[in-house]
Amino acid sequence: MRHAIWLPAYLLLLSVLFVTIVRAEGSGEETEQSIAEERMNLYMTYETPAVPWHTLAAIDRYERNIQRVRNDLEEIEGPIAFRFEDEFWAGAPNPKQKEHDPATIEFFEGGGLDGNGDGKADPEDPEDILYTLANTIGNKGGDVQDRRLALYEFFGSEEAVRQIMTIDELFRSFGTIELDAHVFPLPKTHHYTYRSTWGARRGWGGRRMHEGTDLFASYGVPVRSVTYGVIEMKGWNEFGGWRVGIRDAHNVYHYYAHLSGFEKGIEEGQVVEPGTVVGYVGSSGYGKEGTSGKFPPHLHYGMYKFDGRSEWAFDPYPSLSRWEQEERK
Repeated sequence: MRHAIWLPAYLLLLSVLFVTIVRAEGSGEETEQSIAEERMNLYMTYETPAVPWHTLAAIDRYERNIQRVRNDLEEIEGPIAFRFEDEFWAGAPNPKQKEHDPATIEFFEGGGLDGNGDGKADPEDPEDILYTLANTIGNKGGDVQDRRLALYEFFGSEEAVRQIMTIDELFRSFGTIELDAHVFPLPKTHHYTYRSTWGARRGWGGRRMHEGTDLFASYGVPVRSVTYGVIEMKGWNEFGGWRVGIRDAHNVYHYYAHLSGFEKGIEEGQVVEPGTVVGYVGSSGYGKEGTSGKFPPHLHYGMYKFDGRSEWAFDPYPSLSRWEQEERK
């Protein structure tokens, strides 16, 4: 009798918990969507003929990318991650480095501007930041090379400029900043096997560790881009054989190696999306150009992250496993 009394209450509690969890998950998705929409609205509002919205968005995304992986940088919450250095904003001679007064900033030759007309040039205000950023990057002119030069003068790094311009091209090409979809690199209609091989020893060409995951499949199985990206590298590498490298909007370089060949028409600089076929499984590599057959056919897939200073490999197996599960749902 006691069990009969408590069972309905127990079921009611479970149903309440389920509804709460579902609502929380839905709320999280809505929050992410609303933040993305807020960002897009800000980028569109403060774009100029010289600096379009996708350039502002690319600079902001680049900053967010490196903040997430650098211990020495604060990860900025809110819609805009980009921040100017105090000296740039307030002016180097200005004794008040958190200056908000536009007239004082101008007197000390600072760069901070009032973007929303509230009488303050606030270095933490997204509108003032984007307005100042558009004016700073647009001071060289309005074409792509002008923006590239302005970015180099501001960031002082060719690699930073290259990464930002890649993100810029992706946002421009697809007309959105929401480019987070992924697919598994091999079609689920083909047979393949893989396991975690990160860190395994490799001997050819000198002792080294394995920086990736090997996915074994038959010759000729299509190899797909897992992400939205720009083809950064295509050609021969004595270790990886015929290989393709694709850079995404999160400063991640995706490396596809040991291919038997490339998909027709695939070229460096080309924009791709999840599922775009870039090549075919093979066994090329470990020698001069054209070497093949020194190991069973497979795709070597690697991931490398640029953090604003250097690029480092990380284990792709967890991502591969997640993408595979998502495709099989």
